[in-house]
Amino acid sequence: MSALAAQTRLEVALTLRRGESVLLTLGIPVALLVFLTLVDVLPLPPGVDDPVDFLFPGVLALAVLSAAMVGPAIAVGFEREYGVLRRLAVTPLGRSRLLAAKLASVLAVEVAQVVVLTVAAYALGWRATGDAALALGAVVLATVAFFGAGMLLGGTMPGLTTLAAANGLYVVLLLVSGMIFPLEELPGLLREVARLLPSGALTELLQGALRDGADAPARAWAVLAVWAVAAPLAATRLFRWR
Repeated sequence: MSALAAQTRLEVALTLRRGESVLLTLGIPVALLVFLTLVDVLPLPPGVDDPVDFLFPGVLALAVLSAAMVGPAIAVGFEREYGVLRRLAVTPLGRSRLLAAKLASVLAVEVAQVVVLTVAAYALGWRATGDAALALGAVVLATVAFFGAGMLLGGTMPGLTTLAAANGLYVVLLLVSGMIFPLEELPGLLREVARLLPSGALTELLQGALRDGADAPARAWAVLAVWAVAAPLAATRLFRWR
């Protein structure tokens, strides 16, 4: 087994062993999808009759956010503080393969998220009517953007500060990115700011890709592409291994 494959396998195993990571990446998204679909408490955008049709794309975006940014940021923050990253970086594995293994583990977790959430959505009455290829492209771009942001957080701040910042961002982005509340329900300025965030752009794209006839503006693709370039570049320049 190659060093990259072995490290990827280890990263996935560590993620699954951390109860908080499983709760963040699978427990909370599934719970939100089921609860908010069955309990009629949220406003729905025009043209949507079934809550699961609106909620599934948004919860999928939330799952990508948690797997690609929040979890890795917290893990890297503590690994860096405890000296784990510095030691691994000087092994034959090297820095580039270490980060590649972390990204590969994120992708593996996302595959599990998509499967679990799709099964749950189907059980709740959702049916595929959109373009899966467009959804996949949006998820890939968002994963790169979120992973870069996560490495920027974890690579520049102490562990406890990263924990607080990542969880705080998780809650804020959940509320303002159109994941559970339609963007149309937000105040004008906040709505426009949300559309410039990678989480808001991803949600718009998934809504367009997974809902038949929904609008997926080209602006959202541009916003997500900019973040997918800018966040990793910022992390590359500012990341500290100790």
